[in-house]
Amino acid sequence: MQTIHGYYLEDLEVGMSDSFAKTITEADVCLFAGISGDTNPIHINADYAATTQFGQRIVHGMFSAALISTVAGTKLPGPGAIYVDQQVKFRAPVFIGDTATASVTVTEIDARRRRVKCRTDVHVGEKLVATGEATFMVDKREG
Repeated sequence: MQTIHGYYLEDLEVGMSDSFAKTITEADVCLFAGISGDTNPIHINADYAATTQFGQRIVHGMFSAALISTVAGTKLPGPGAIYVDQQVKFRAPVFIGDTATASVTVTEIDARRRRVKCRTDVHVGEKLVATGEATFMVDKREG
């Protein structure tokens, strides 16, 4: 893989995987709320969040999805890949201070259509907090 361009279609194989881990801070949650406009009090108001089933603030679910995008856009398939679709199921909350690890694993390659399907997971420790599938358009090598 090159720095400016990620994997080409010909370089990918089913089973290839990569990941990215981030410990989520208070600042991350506040910045994400500001950028996304999602100011649901479950994310930003400790007093309100204390009254919910979680007992504390939870990280935006789409923050977890953004970590999947980090892997896809910087590692696998990497720079140059285009997101075509993403399905995601949120299975458990992520809390401020948790280290979330997003992983992308190649499950299917359609060379004719230049499409790569991948399993996408986010874990906190051993706990699966989000799972899904994504499709990417990936360049073929020229020449």
